[in-house]
Amino acid sequence: MKKERPTRAAFRKFYPVQTRWRDNDAYGHINNVVYYEYFDTAVNMWLVENDILDIEKSPVISLVIETGCTYFESAAYPEALEAGIAVDRIGTSSIIYATGIFRHNVDQALCIGRFVHVTVDRATQRPVPIPDDMRAKLGSLLRPNT
Repeated sequence: MKKERPTRAAFRKFYPVQTRWRDNDAYGHINNVVYYEYFDTAVNMWLVENDILDIEKSPVISLVIETGCTYFESAAYPEALEAGIAVDRIGTSSIIYATGIFRHNVDQALCIGRFVHVTVDRATQRPVPIPDDMRAKLGSLLRPNT
């Protein structure tokens, strides 16, 4: 099944991604697993910037429980890229993020990802409801019709 290649309009926030020498694989392009690092970094940067995540002290943290990625074209070091994020769904304790990687000033995504977090109590690692302040802030990332 062929997925539609989204544009920047499908995402709510963008972060710069500077590729690194080590990101390239033997075929001369960014290795597929590295894109997951880009997704993870962008989502967690948003959480930190919005005072939702204190990496050392937050009593509620978000753990990745599912990921996926569809690739449309490759990139290679030393390209400067951008990671776009949005939210497709906010559940009781889970958030489904939509992620995309873009070349600078290019409207179509190189790849798109699905990144699912579940909120858990840091100490017990058991799921907990998304805190109200987090839920309210996540609303700013919701895509239309989600």
